[in-house]
Amino acid sequence: MSDNSSPAPFNLDHYESMSFDVLIVGAGPSGLAAAIRLRQCALERGEDISICVLEKAPEVGRHTLSGAVLETKSLDILLPDWKDRNPPLDAPATEDLFWFLTKKYHIKLPTPPQMNNHGNFIISLGRVCAWLAGIAEGMGIDIFPGFAAVDIIPDPQNQGIKGVITGDMGRQKNGDQGTSFQPGIAILARQTLIAEGCRGSLAQKIMGQFNLRKNAQHQTYGLGIKELWEIDKNISSPGKIIHTIGWPLNQTTYGGSFLYHLNQQKMAIGFVVGLDYKNPHLSPYKEFQRFKHHPSILPMLEGGRRISYGARTISEGGFQSIPELAFPGGLLIGDAAGFLNVPKIKGVHTSMMSGIIAAETVFDALISHKDHHAPIPTLSDFQTRLKKTWLWDELYRARNIRPSFRFSLFGAVAYSALDTFILRGRAPWTLAHKTPDHKTLLHKDKSKPIKYPQPDGIVSFDRLSNLTFSGTNHEQDQPCHLKLSDDSVPVQQNLKLFDAPEQLFCPAGVYEIIDLSENNPKLQINAQNCLHCKACEIKDPHQNITWTPPQGGEGPNYESM
Repeated sequence: MSDNSSPAPFNLDHYESMSFDVLIVGAGPSGLAAAIRLRQCALERGEDISICVLEKAPEVGRHTLSGAVLETKSLDILLPDWKDRNPPLDAPATEDLFWFLTKKYHIKLPTPPQMNNHGNFIISLGRVCAWLAGIAEGMGIDIFPGFAAVDIIPDPQNQGIKGVITGDMGRQKNGDQGTSFQPGIAILARQTLIAEGCRGSLAQKIMGQFNLRKNAQHQTYGLGIKELWEIDKNISSPGKIIHTIGWPLNQTTYGGSFLYHLNQQKMAIGFVVGLDYKNPHLSPYKEFQRFKHHPSILPMLEGGRRISYGARTISEGGFQSIPELAFPGGLLIGDAAGFLNVPKIKGVHTSMMSGIIAAETVFDALISHKDHHAPIPTLSDFQTRLKKTWLWDELYRARNIRPSFRFSLFGAVAYSALDTFILRGRAPWTLAHKTPDHKTLLHKDKSKPIKYPQPDGIVSFDRLSNLTFSGTNHEQDQPCHLKLSDDSVPVQQNLKLFDAPEQLFCPAGVYEIIDLSENNPKLQINAQNCLHCKACEIKDPHQNITWTPPQGGEGPNYESM
């Protein structure tokens, strides 16, 4: 279904329903911050506001993956006493290193001020979200994990939305109802906050339906791939942070790595590749595996063991790509709206701040419009309020760093130094993002093939063996949640022109061309492998793939990621 399609006729009589004042879709940092701040506002004013948070993971945090280093400024605002609440902040940052890698060596570069992590904490974002969820539930907020929101409920009164539908459970692969079938539920609300994270399916539909991107540039994305390791005690240095650029990527491919030393001999190691890369033979996953064999990286992993694996896309468009945030019936918040500070490589604090301001905006609207039968006007003042906060200024000052990569790696480093140290983010121009990610691939015959080394099974791994460390599970007898608009495109277009790049940009082996040797190639979709990273929907050159939520509770099952 096209994101720009009109809402289909909708009959609520087909569903059991529940009603709340505010519905929040997604129990990530923005959604949970919004829920907590709403309850705080209600308690401060003696008001009774019902709040529901839907989360597609089986438990809060189990679908959450991030680097991650936390800047606590939003936490200071939301929970001033957070230090007394036993937060799962793993290790305070102690050392920042920034390396440029050649094939054999590393060159230490000055750490950009955006990457100065003094006062920050290395965390597992999944554990932090679980902690915030516990606080929210203790305040009387209803959180329903295991329920995936699959569609919006149109509101004829204000031509907007009035809630969401959760997905059916127990449908068979052909769409028929199985013996354990349970229909979805209609969750109704006076205001709905969309906090799904990067490339959320409802956010995409809403942005298209209400033309929220009319004054914004297209979004651009990166694919982050991460492993959690237990490393040798003599190597472990809790609080140490290393970022790298350069090898194994070429000068025109955006990306880099992170290595974060946590407590208990744990280290998070990850690699981010901008999805605007041009070579269809490039595999972000294999670039990551090759990276781990660099002479400056390998010694940190020797004697250790990988204990978890995952992948997720991130929104890299920044300030230029922020859409209109308000629509009739709700708001976009967090990374669903693209609040990532790319040069900082941080989005948790910005996402939480967007949730805090959204909560205050919604609360004021609910108090001003107590008639439940009358629609609340579109909350356009949400964006106005955000513009008065540090969040807006922070993203504005960072706006030119990512698009400066048009000058290739060395040009971008030089420009970023000028923008950061001389202009201090106040350049009288704003660089535009160039081509959307799905349009950047060159034809296969115009691209140099890349020969990747075979994984050794010790430091580097093939995708399917690594996938077992993600806890991913999907019931196979259900409709495929990865939809093709045209079944002929994978072979007639993608294979013919680009050598089937979906086989390479997916970090979980979901897409596979089979029967190639028999001269009858076809695409096989291994949907049970899906990590919910959304790279396929973003990078597919013909935009032929649509990611939709599978049955609630299914997907990766991350622990401490």
